[in-house]
Amino acid sequence: MTGPVTDSNIGPLADIRVLDLSTMLAGPYGATLLGDLGADVIKVEPPGGDDTRHLGPERGGERVPYVSVNRNKRGIVLDLTKDDGREAFARLVATADVLVTNVREPALSRLGLDYDNVREQRPDIVWVGVTAFGVDGPYAGRPGIDFLAQGIAGLVSLNGEPGRPPVRVTVPLVDVMTSTLVATGVLAALHERAASGQGQRIDVSLLDALVHAQSTGLGGIFLKGQTTPRTGNRSFYFAPSGVYECKDGTSVCLTCPGEKFFVNLSTALDTGWADDPRYATIEARLENEDALDAEIAARCAAFDREELLKKLHAADVLAAPINDLADVPDDPQIRHNGMIVPTQHATLGELNVTGVPVHLGRTPGSVRRSPPALGQHSEEILTELGYGAEDAARLSESMRTAG
Repeated sequence: MTGPVTDSNIGPLADIRVLDLSTMLAGPYGATLLGDLGADVIKVEPPGGDDTRHLGPERGGERVPYVSVNRNKRGIVLDLTKDDGREAFARLVATADVLVTNVREPALSRLGLDYDNVREQRPDIVWVGVTAFGVDGPYAGRPGIDFLAQGIAGLVSLNGEPGRPPVRVTVPLVDVMTSTLVATGVLAALHERAASGQGQRIDVSLLDALVHAQSTGLGGIFLKGQTTPRTGNRSFYFAPSGVYECKDGTSVCLTCPGEKFFVNLSTALDTGWADDPRYATIEARLENEDALDAEIAARCAAFDREELLKKLHAADVLAAPINDLADVPDDPQIRHNGMIVPTQHATLGELNVTGVPVHLGRTPGSVRRSPPALGQHSEEILTELGYGAEDAARLSESMRTAG
């Protein structure tokens, strides 16, 4: 356990230090979730920085992918190919409770980041390795990202419109799901360590995260030998379910997974659908889905979106607006939930980031830090590790300019 709890470091994990040596999204975002819950997360980067510092749209030298997933961290640059970088890292590991990495072998061992090497410095370390497909087995060692996991686990084949080519899910959902497994595994291991005094190794993969999420689709195969078809905005299990355009050119999504909601829809739009034998049951609605969709589309087109949603929500219908992504930060519920948070970035000034998705009543997490600029806290952290001010400044400068 590390450091005193202060007003600027609150939350249930305030006495936990996490070293984030991962790159891209799944590993870093898992470490971020731990930081959201109060952990002191130190982002350890090579001289060139995390790979996401060089991808995507840029402003003021900062890139979208990096600042999007690295809040609540301090940043240090260490060149682990150099003796003085390895010495500083050894000191840092000795103060840490958790280490997260997605470096592949053989670089993992060459840099001294493998579990056996790290636990020599900190025997009770909770070590998390994030891979694309698994630490061993036929795909072990292959490079991989979200898109490839989508392909192997069948998600791409399910996504898109019937009769058209499959498409990937553009949001990096597999990375994000994996990040929650990183945080879940760490919390379980820390809980066990409190009793046993022992650390352990945790391995998490993008592929396993997505297979876990594919439980219902795979369940159809296991139970019935039935493969879920590509349905677009429709559902394989019930009808109606779709996107419908309103009179003002905007759209809503609505769905009725049970009789109650279909009756509510019929009542809200003042139709006789609930009494029509073509739509009397879920099975009947699926058989007559084209006709039902046409009727719903015509009815929705008679209203502006806000008027339509007011009617639907008043009748307890499952319906929501189709927001453009630019509309999301201004959504009143998202704002109310604290999911858009202003921070002060070291070089950019005010910078909004997404908020903490887990709401604890007594010991809530918080966004305390903006994503760090490259090496922003190097001298601060080195000083904490026992380096004098001059040595910390010298080492920080040499690490920043190394490589």
